[in-house]
Amino acid sequence: MWEKSVTAIMVATEFLEVGLNTVNKAAMNKGLSDFVLVFYSNVLGIFMLAPCIIIFYRKRSPPVLTWSTICKIFLLGVLSYGGQICTYIGIGYGSPTLASAMADLTPAFTFIFSIISGMEKLDLGIKSSQAKSLGTLVSITGAFVVTLYKGLPLTTSPRKYSFLHQVLGIPHSNWIIGGFFLASHSVIFAIILNVQTWIIRRYPAEMLVTLICSIIVAILSSVVSLMVEKDPNAWKIGFNMELIATVYTAAFAVAFRSVVHKWALRKKGPIYVSMFKPLEMVIALAMGIAFLGDKLYLGSLLGAAIIAIGFYAVIWGQAQEEKMVHDTRSSNKDPLLPNTTHTLVV
Repeated sequence: MWEKSVTAIMVATEFLEVGLNTVNKAAMNKGLSDFVLVFYSNVLGIFMLAPCIIIFYRKRSPPVLTWSTICKIFLLGVLSYGGQICTYIGIGYGSPTLASAMADLTPAFTFIFSIISGMEKLDLGIKSSQAKSLGTLVSITGAFVVTLYKGLPLTTSPRKYSFLHQVLGIPHSNWIIGGFFLASHSVIFAIILNVQTWIIRRYPAEMLVTLICSIIVAILSSVVSLMVEKDPNAWKIGFNMELIATVYTAAFAVAFRSVVHKWALRKKGPIYVSMFKPLEMVIALAMGIAFLGDKLYLGSLLGAAIIAIGFYAVIWGQAQEEKMVHDTRSSNKDPLLPNTTHTLVV
C-alpha cells in the first residue's frame, strides 16, 4: 500500500508539472520576467513553508543541523537556482511540450551520475539491475520516438485555434535556444537528485532542507535579478496570469514538489524519481489533444506505449531490489531459541 502511495503521488506531481509549464509560458507571454519569477516564487514559497515547519515540529525537535549539512544545502541551493533559471528561460524561448520532451533526458543523466556517485550499484548479473538499466534505455527510446517520429494522424484535424490557444497566446519561438536551456536543466536536475539524496539520507528533514534551500535561492536570485532587470516595471505584478504563475510556482514547484521529491528520494533513490519525467511527455500530449486541440499521431501513441513499458520495468527492478534488501536483513536476524539460550546443569 505504501509503495502504491509513493507512485501515485509522483504521477500526480508530473500532471501538476505539465500544468505549471503551461501557466508559466502564458505568464511570460504577458511580460513576466523569468528572473523575477524565480525571486518572487521562492520568497512566497518561504512564507508557505515556514508555518508548515512550525506546526510539524511543535511537539518534536528537528535533527541537529551541522555546518557540513549547511554547506551541502548551500550547494543544493546554487544548483536549484541554476536549474530554475534554465527551466524558465527555456520555456520562454520554447514551449511546455518542448520542456516535457527535454525532461526525458533526465533518467539517462541521473543513471550516469548515480553510478559515478555510488548511489546506485550496477550489477548486470542481477535481474533487478538488468530491469532498471533496460527500462531506463527503453523509456529514453520511447521519449525520442514521441519527439522525433510523427507517423500517421490517428485523429481528425482540429480547429485551427482552440480556446486555450487564444487565451494563452503561445507564439512560435526559438526552439534551438529553448532546447539548449531545457537540456541544461535536465543535466542540472540529474545532479540535484543525487545531491538531494546525499543530503536527505543523512539529514531526514525534507521540509527544513527545502526551506533553507529556498532562502539560499531567494538571496541568489535577488542579487542576480537586480543586476539583470533594470526596468522597475519588470517587478510589477498585477492580478492576472503573472500572479497566477507566481503563486502556482511557489506553492507547487518551490514547496510541494521539492518536499515530495526529497521524500521519494529518501525512500526510493534518484533513479526512481527521475523515471517519472518521461511521463511528462505523455501527459503533455494527452492534455494538448484534450484541451488545445492537437492531433494524435501514431508516433505519439507508439512512443507513449514504449515509455510505459520502460517505466514499469524500472519500477519492477526497484521492487525486486527492495525485496532482496528486506530478505537479507531478515536472514541476518538470529532467532532466539529457548533450548540454546540456557545451559542445563545436572
